[in-house]
Amino acid sequence: MSADTYITMQGDAWDAVAYRLWGEERLFMTLVAANPEHQDTLTFPAGVALRVPSAPERVIQTELPPWM
Repeated sequence: MSADTYITMQGDAWDAVAYRLWGEERLFMTLVAANPEHQDTLTFPAGVALRVPSAPERVIQTELPPWM
């Protein structure tokens, strides 16, 4: 498999894989979008190959929100 492929471990979930890859669970929808054939899967068995898109660019907030 190539570097842009992740092979699941038994019990992996989308958010756990996103955290393992990019350090942020909230990016799980990036993985789902790249793997629509698995979009209904909640937890994976071992050995499923998932396509891994390029890491999304991090948005750095330079201004505080108005309520702060």
